[in-house]
Amino acid sequence: MDKEKYVAYVGTYTHGSSVGVHVYDLDVENGYMTERDVVPVNNASHLTKSDNGKYLYSIADEGVEVLKIDPETGDLTPINKVGIDGMRGCFLSTDHRGKFLFVAGYHDGKVTVVHTHRDGRLGSVMDGIFHKGLFSVAERNFRPHISCVMPTPEQKFLCVVDCGIDHINIYKVNPTSGKLKLLDVVRCELESGPRLIRFSKDGRFAYVNCELSNEILVYAYDGSGKLPKFELLQKVDSRMDKKELRCACSGLRISPSGKYLYTSSAGDNSVSIFAIDQEKGTLSKILSLPISGKYPKDIDVFPDEKTLVTLNHESNEIRFFRIDYERGLLVMKGRPIKIDTPNCILISRVGEPAEETQQTVNG
Repeated sequence: MDKEKYVAYVGTYTHGSSVGVHVYDLDVENGYMTERDVVPVNNASHLTKSDNGKYLYSIADEGVEVLKIDPETGDLTPINKVGIDGMRGCFLSTDHRGKFLFVAGYHDGKVTVVHTHRDGRLGSVMDGIFHKGLFSVAERNFRPHISCVMPTPEQKFLCVVDCGIDHINIYKVNPTSGKLKLLDVVRCELESGPRLIRFSKDGRFAYVNCELSNEILVYAYDGSGKLPKFELLQKVDSRMDKKELRCACSGLRISPSGKYLYTSSAGDNSVSIFAIDQEKGTLSKILSLPISGKYPKDIDVFPDEKTLVTLNHESNEIRFFRIDYERGLLVMKGRPIKIDTPNCILISRVGEPAEETQQTVNG
């Protein structure tokens, strides 16, 4: 581990003193990060990495922007940016072939497919679909808000999570034209607000965090047929205190080993860690504790899984904690890093393809 070099890319809103994408060197042994560079990107609210590890994609005010990753240092060099024919996006993902970039639109409820060239350049918009709303219940307007877009593990389908209408729409992506075809809908409970979806390391299970109901939904997943199959196995409360109603589940991660799931909550400003049953896919809570900051919008874990990092969006800082899995404790370590409105983090091993290291989250 100590011979491997890791970097962290942190995207920020830039209406304050932040500039865009901050590049940090990771000290895995000591569980800390040191800033090395900042690359200007207008409101870099979400980041993802190409499957071959050569390019970093970022949300930008202009649409989406791509930056070349130096294979030796992890440094970033801007290549180009393109519009997405809609309002500003909030989440990005790519296909394994490196042909398409998928963009989730929170503000306009639109999922967009952008062509990506072999030389890294972003091309034209291939397709875009606006979700349709439902109705108004309990004073909440069920207007589409796409919060996540994620290909399934075998790359046959595209999951589009809509926290506004409590749906996960399942699309087929035409491999040549990039056109989207709706195949199925996974309906979550009304007022649950599904936010992000993550798949287990072996691809047999899917995990969805719900922003409004403060639950983690565990699904058995099977993508071997013409239509994907999602079977709900478990619902687990993500809050530190079940009586606390002013919470909103935000970050969601799975550890590199696939043994643990991490989630954060705004309102009670806490982090919860769950053990994942490797056979059943179900979750068992290890701990749920405060993080001494406001709005942990994103979280991640260091490659050795011993250090948890939280991006506290409203208190403008990054904090680090040593994880004691056996005793169910988080121990704060080092000084927090001051940074305006941190929004997302992506930890990556330098020179390694993205499929083994990619960690992304909604912004």
